[in-house]
Amino acid sequence: MLQQTQVKTVIPYWERWMRELPTLAAAAQAGPEQLHKLWEGLGYYTRVRNLQQAARQILARHHGSFPQTHADVLALPGIGPYTAGAICSIAYNQPTPILDGNVIRVLTRVFGIAKNPKEKATNERLWQLAAKLVQHASRIPQPNSCSRLNQSLMELGALVCTPRKAQCQACPLQPLCVAYRDQRVASLPCLVRREPPTARRFVAFVITRRGRYLLRQRSHDVVNALLWEFPNVEVVAGRRPLRPEEIYERTFGEPAPGLTPLTTFKHSITRYRITLEAYQTAVTGDELTLCGVWRTPVQLRKLAFTSAHRKILNRLNLNSEVD
Repeated sequence: MLQQTQVKTVIPYWERWMRELPTLAAAAQAGPEQLHKLWEGLGYYTRVRNLQQAARQILARHHGSFPQTHADVLALPGIGPYTAGAICSIAYNQPTPILDGNVIRVLTRVFGIAKNPKEKATNERLWQLAAKLVQHASRIPQPNSCSRLNQSLMELGALVCTPRKAQCQACPLQPLCVAYRDQRVASLPCLVRREPPTARRFVAFVITRRGRYLLRQRSHDVVNALLWEFPNVEVVAGRRPLRPEEIYERTFGEPAPGLTPLTTFKHSITRYRITLEAYQTAVTGDELTLCGVWRTPVQLRKLAFTSAHRKILNRLNLNSEVD
């Protein structure tokens, strides 16, 4: 849960997860709908599927006990070098290196590394430096020295050696810092400029028939795999903006039976700035049966939606509807 997500965001999800799936066996046996519902809103849903695969692997190969060697931890689905290093050093006080954005910033500034840290050779050098530091920490005769070293590097980057307005006067590494000595703190690390944001427009249709809503489930090989959403389409900018009625007819091959604006909001995914418009309508026949599945309000509330379509769902007054 903490991969790519802040602690304050994770805590309520963690507490809810532990109430419903308190053991490895429970996580391993949970159905996909329960998994995705518990994870709903955290994003990066591949993580929860990896989590379940890791739980199953621990049960099958490690008799239900979390592995304690770096190689075995690294072999778990969803665990990369950084996570494996963090687990082994912080939980088991092993001399395993870590390298996240905060640590990269500290190391590039302290050692005056001016090349792009994402380049292979530079990244390998940073891993080597991190390994040397934690190996040195392991020889210090104090409890949890490896754990303390790695946590200190992360906290230093998060609270003192920040991306902007670094607190150099409060930094214990200031006397050793090449970037501070050479007045290059603001220019390090040397990261490639991000691509400019791209605008995208989506139109979604909230369609009802006899008290049920038309939904579709995203396929297993796309972003937000296996989550649910209302039928929607991306609209490519053209010479003339398409009206919602035109988009509906092109999408379903049927004339729009009267569309009512429901909501419009903007959100971001990586470099994309997305505008999502939602329109509401009702049909009476079976003409859209092949376009998805029909679900009752009670069923909707139990499904895991993408974050954007959860916002649409929240605009519907489902509590007043009878199943």
